[in-house]
Amino acid sequence: MEYDKLLSLRIQRLCKERGITINRLATLSGLKQSSVDNIIRGTSKNPTVHTLHRIAITFNMTLAEFLDFPELNQYILEDDE
Repeated sequence: MEYDKLLSLRIQRLCKERGITINRLATLSGLKQSSVDNIIRGTSKNPTVHTLHRIAITFNMTLAEFLDFPELNQYILEDDE
């Protein structure tokens, strides 16, 4: 699985677990709806740390906690090169 898809999957799972929609996530994080949609659809291949940090805070997580999940921990960065 590609890096951008892993991030999309992570966001979708956290939204489902917390019972919030992607639209609500965008509103709560102060991000543009299109920015969040682009991450979810995979058109944003490398979202900025700032964007991911805002999403993490919305989930009441640190950025480290947000990025700490099995699929990403097992990901080999060279796969996208």
